[in-house]
Amino acid sequence: MGLFSWLGRLFGAQPQSPEQRLTQVIKDLQARESSRTASTPQGQHEPARKLNLDPGQFAPLSNTDIKKAARGMGSLWRSPWFGRRDLIPPASDERTALIDCGMVGLGLLTPEQLVEIHEVGAQMEQLRPDLLQASARAAEAVQLDAEERKRRKEQKQAEAAEGKRRKAEEIARRRQTDIVFLGRGVSGGLSDRRANVEKLQQLQLPVLATPFDLAQTLNLPVARLRWLAFHSEAATVTHYVRFQVPKKSGGMRELSAPHRQLALVQGWILRNVLEKIPAHEAAHGFVPGHSTMTNAVPHVGRAVVANLDLKEFFPSITFPRVKGIFQGLGYSPAVATVLALLCTECPRRRVEYGSRVLHVATGPRALPQGACTSPALSNLLARRLDARLAGLAAKLGFTYSRYADDLTFSGSAESAQLTGYLLARVRHIVSAEHLVVNEEKTRVLRPNARQTVTGIVVNRRPNLSRKLTKRLRAILHRAQRGGLAAQNRDGRPNFKPWLGGMIAYAQMVNPDSGRKLREAFERVAG
Repeated sequence: MGLFSWLGRLFGAQPQSPEQRLTQVIKDLQARESSRTASTPQGQHEPARKLNLDPGQFAPLSNTDIKKAARGMGSLWRSPWFGRRDLIPPASDERTALIDCGMVGLGLLTPEQLVEIHEVGAQMEQLRPDLLQASARAAEAVQLDAEERKRRKEQKQAEAAEGKRRKAEEIARRRQTDIVFLGRGVSGGLSDRRANVEKLQQLQLPVLATPFDLAQTLNLPVARLRWLAFHSEAATVTHYVRFQVPKKSGGMRELSAPHRQLALVQGWILRNVLEKIPAHEAAHGFVPGHSTMTNAVPHVGRAVVANLDLKEFFPSITFPRVKGIFQGLGYSPAVATVLALLCTECPRRRVEYGSRVLHVATGPRALPQGACTSPALSNLLARRLDARLAGLAAKLGFTYSRYADDLTFSGSAESAQLTGYLLARVRHIVSAEHLVVNEEKTRVLRPNARQTVTGIVVNRRPNLSRKLTKRLRAILHRAQRGGLAAQNRDGRPNFKPWLGGMIAYAQMVNPDSGRKLREAFERVAG
């Protein structure tokens, strides 16, 4: 079937004859006109149609008419209406008229519907400038909205960047003026800056409430104070020099000497805080004006002397207890935390991890043996222990004194019968103070044995042991013939100062025998 045959079938090849089809179309139009007139109220007229289509133009076309119309319309692609979906072609267009005739001829649409369609198209054409203007305005509004959203986004980004900058500046400023973190497990009290000012003033201590106050008082930058006090389980830098010395009882004792800057800070704490708080009168160790001699004199000539030793005395005074000491003096938890960190340290072991050298903690922070603040802090911690033991001793007729970790009790013949009960009560009190008695060093000495207190014999009068006195005399005697340097059999690098110090100690304990040793030393020392 050819193109013209198909067009003929579309527009004219119907079962009815042309005359019959035209008559039927006219009848349909008349019927619709009658129904429209009947539905219109009397006195009113239906609005006039913009298009007055003649029903006759929708009559079926012959093949000749179709061919003639197709030749007259030219190429389909040159039509300005072909392929447009945004408009309705006008009825005056030849192709549109031909298509309208075909659709009416096939019964797909009625002439009235075509009138309405083309009226809509005409109205759309009239409104097209307004639609284009509205579309342009809508596009402009969308563009303005996009630009506004972009501006708000850029503004928010700028505000966020400014907030980050201010936060970074605040953090930097705070790091320069405050300390809020000093390591895991030790920073809990740094946010509490409430100090008991009245108590500090009463004790004549420096009034400090914040870490910044402490840094200013120490004349240190806050960053340097943070570095000195910071706690780390695995530190790359340690503030102490560690070395070991032999114990008299066997084994080795580890000493920790602080580096210069930390030693200066600890010296300030000792002079301005710790030394202003008096120790208990029973304490003689590391107390100005007291010595091993003053510790031994109260026990001279007693019927019984009992010596006890506290096990791991300094290591048992841990960071929380030291912090409690400073808080008890009136300092805020923040300042007490920093002071306690400056005065404590962990036992550490040097390890290598890859290419790094780390000092790994092997125990909790406690008083290091070698810091100048450790003895004073131990005396302050033991004040309640000294008070309880002194009260117990007085109740049972004993005399009590303490030199560092050495506890000494002495009594008369009447009170000597209660020695067993005394020792049991002492163990109970020491345990209640979270300390431990070293049972291996507990001694009960009677007059028929050599009674010693902190190395001084106290049977009848203070004196050095015979062994030490004979050794000093032998050294000085042999030095008269072979010289003093030849007597350094232990290889001491400072043998002469050591010997002079031992003779001074002997002179303090027993002035008579010590004077003789001093004279002999001066002769051989030149």
